[in-house]
Amino acid sequence: MYLKNPPRIKVLEALGAIADGRVKVINENECEVISSEGDRIYKVVVRGDFVNSDDNGTVYRNYVGYPIIACLMLLKKLSFNEKFSSVLRGIPWRKLNEEYKSYERVEEIVFEIARERNVNRGELENFIKVILDELRRLHLRKTQ
Repeated sequence: MYLKNPPRIKVLEALGAIADGRVKVINENECEVISSEGDRIYKVVVRGDFVNSDDNGTVYRNYVGYPIIACLMLLKKLSFNEKFSSVLRGIPWRKLNEEYKSYERVEEIVFEIARERNVNRGELENFIKVILDELRRLHLRKTQ
């Protein structure tokens, strides 16, 4: 089964997870990603174009979840931008998602935080587009 591209905010969430030091590369095929509240550890497996993670987006919605994106960035299979990542440090992703129940609304809040931290929205939007294009080209398939 091919995985769908994720909601745009998942690219930002992946960058934030890296900045927060919540992504651990185990080896060239595995990562562990700690959730933003620290109460879950997602296992990510990457073998060529076959990937899997036990996050909700990957398991239940069949899209590339943020733990996979973060892992692929650290494994240098997707582009990474240190500046954008560091700007997204410390964002309470789960809390925001549960409070607003709208990825679009949370994305606006995150763009506002980035603006306050001196990052241009257009640049960040372009980076999201780059990652989504790269994901499309990878044609990632879900393993069991």
